[in-house]
Amino acid sequence: MDNKPGDTSVLVTGVAGFIGSHVAAHALKLGARVTGVDDLSGGFLSNVPEGTNFVQASVMDHDAVSEIWRKHGPFDYVYHLAAYAAEGLSHFIRRFNYQNNVTGSVNIINECLRHEVKCLVFTSSIAVYGVNQLPMTEDLTPSPEDPYGIGKYAVELDLAAARRLFGLNYIIFRPHNVYGEGQNIGDPYRNVIGIFMNQVMRRQQMTIFGDGTQTRAFSYIDDVAPVIARGPFEPAVYNQVFNIGADKPYSVLELAETVCKCFGVEPNIKFLPARKEVEHAFADHSRVRKAFGLGEPTRLDVGVARMAEWAKKTGPKSPTPFSAIEVDRELPPSWRSLMMATP
Repeated sequence: MDNKPGDTSVLVTGVAGFIGSHVAAHALKLGARVTGVDDLSGGFLSNVPEGTNFVQASVMDHDAVSEIWRKHGPFDYVYHLAAYAAEGLSHFIRRFNYQNNVTGSVNIINECLRHEVKCLVFTSSIAVYGVNQLPMTEDLTPSPEDPYGIGKYAVELDLAAARRLFGLNYIIFRPHNVYGEGQNIGDPYRNVIGIFMNQVMRRQQMTIFGDGTQTRAFSYIDDVAPVIARGPFEPAVYNQVFNIGADKPYSVLELAETVCKCFGVEPNIKFLPARKEVEHAFADHSRVRKAFGLGEPTRLDVGVARMAEWAKKTGPKSPTPFSAIEVDRELPPSWRSLMMATP
């Protein structure tokens, strides 16, 4: 590494969330001093790694973000992971999506500019590609299909603009379908592996939108978080965009079978009406492998087995519906039923 982690102070937004907590843990392992911020709206205090200076605040509150710098700064590097990453739900919570994922990001970018942060690491998503050539490569022109992807791409464009005018260094990672220990399996809108595991443990049918032939490359957290944590300590990768995650796509039906094997049960699947979503999405990772010297990613059966052992220990969770749906037209019936079943 070109920079020495032990000499640095870093800020991790979304530190109580799934990927954010893992990135913070790896930054601590590198020897960095870590301050983490989270409003705990989607994360859990128990996720925050020991040794983190935790601040409860929302990135949507620009005064609170400024206060973090005044009280806990300066920061050499910032990892911005705070987001509400329910891609399918983003159609129905457009205002919340853009406020949280775009305005919140702008608040962070503004403070990075004011305080001359050396590098901002941003977790985007392959949702920016939309329906595009496969495998998706970083040189493709993004064409997002949903508000979540649109918001992520807007922040990418803003970072490029901030680089041109202010010289802010950035690294953009585009992970996809990340799973693993510490994920919120009680979220009914995102993270299909967690949803499947929770349904199995609750002795419910596994629900699949459409016929289950849609494909994704499911990415194990330990193939993603350590690389994101290393990013700012590698100046050679500054101001670049990297896909990151697993290579091999699997159908949702294949995924359901893999999960069931880990729990020793036969698949019991309920097929729901198909959603309007990208049917096939997987990316090329040649660029990130070359830049970071990475080996082969974790096999799906291995990663799912590790997560399953963790899930068995933590136990099932009651699904928590999103309480502020803004547009309920075209809302999937299963999501509507979940809202109606909650007092």
